[in-house]
Amino acid sequence: MSKSRAHDEKRYEDLKRQVTQVDLIRRGSLVRRMMPCGKPGCRCQANPPRLHGPYYQWTRKVGGKTLTVRIDAAEARLLRDWIANGRRLNKLVGEMERLSYRITESLLRDARKA
Repeated sequence: MSKSRAHDEKRYEDLKRQVTQVDLIRRGSLVRRMMPCGKPGCRCQANPPRLHGPYYQWTRKVGGKTLTVRIDAAEARLLRDWIANGRRLNKLVGEMERLSYRITESLLRDARKA
């Protein structure tokens, strides 16, 4: 076995351990918005405007359609962590896929030689 493959296999095992440490996940994105209300004479209509908010929105795909839900600040803090965990998991799995491809290519080459 080459040093490169041994290194890749060690890294792959490390990534597997990291995947088991990922906490709860949620898919989607979180947006913090400041918005005008449209009422004449409101501070949000002044120059410069003082918008209302912040308002938080969680957006995700459900059955191929985009769904947006308004949430409060406490929910936004939780979702921010869960979404970050989901993105971390995606990154780990992506790296595992790249390493797995290299490792399996090496194994296939060795099998052809035998």
